Amino acid sequence: MPSRFIKSLYFDTLKVMKEEFTQLIGEKEGPTSIILAGVHGDEKCGVEAFKKLLPNLQIEKGRVWFGYGNPRAIEENKRFTEANLNRMFKGDEELSKKDKNSYEYKRAQFLKKYLNKSDMLLDIHATSNPNSKPFIICETNAKGIVEYLPVNLIVYGFNQVEPGGTDYYMNSIGRIGICLECGYSGNTQSTKKAEESILAFLQARGHIEKKVEAYEQSYIRMYSLYLTKTNNFTLSKPFDDFEEVQENEVIGIDGEKEVRAKKRSVILFAKDREQSGDEAFLLGEQINSIA
Repeated sequence: MPSRFIKSLYFDTLKVMKEEFTQLIGEKEGPTSIILAGVHGDEKCGVEAFKKLLPNLQIEKGRVWFGYGNPRAIEENKRFTEANLNRMFKGDEELSKKDKNSYEYKRAQFLKKYLNKSDMLLDIHATSNPNSKPFIICETNAKGIVEYLPVNLIVYGFNQVEPGGTDYYMNSIGRIGICLECGYSGNTQSTKKAEESILAFLQARGHIEKKVEAYEQSYIRMYSLYLTKTNNFTLSKPFDDFEEVQENEVIGIDGEKEVRAKKRSVILFAKDREQSGDEAFLLGEQINSIA
């Protein structure tokens, strides 16, 4: 039996998605999941995957919500319009007045209504680094699901070092949040990875009744986020995601001060920055298991 659409959705336009989500409900009882795309508006792989998959997708068990995270930013092809939506899920006391006056803050409150209804989240992202490979961001509570997603690298520790994302929010309310980084946003392979991962997620969750097999995966624990101290942070060189840096290696110059790695690590999301308090890079270390 086909899934039942509660709200019709035409995926050639964003207008229907501005204020509402679409849900698919299977004929059998089962879990409730939510899948988001476009939390960062210029990361289109999830949006394109929705267009390809959803018109013919059939759910057999449970309920699945599908929605665009930041439709205004998607329309403008920007990461965000006023504030980073994926940092708006902290407590209000941790956000600035500017944050709380932003469109993205209001959108986060809207998204919470659907996150609160769900047991598990898959949030689809991509990176601006042409050499980036797919990886998953999650915490240890996701172990029984992420091992069945078609990605070889699992990264955790973000709850502690970089809170405020959709996955952080789900974990904070006792649910499970998974963020999928599909690779370089300018590569069509990122859309393919998003499609494959959505289907694998639905199968692993039991929404689609199909046998799943675990993937061989490696693990990294992120332990540090560097926030800029001045309005002028410049990397010592371009860094690929998960490139190894050595103990005492200069990562960048913050104003006039050298910023060095305190120990042998891998680096992630390294960028030049022009404002004090910005996220410049993360550091992590390889580990044997997510458990």
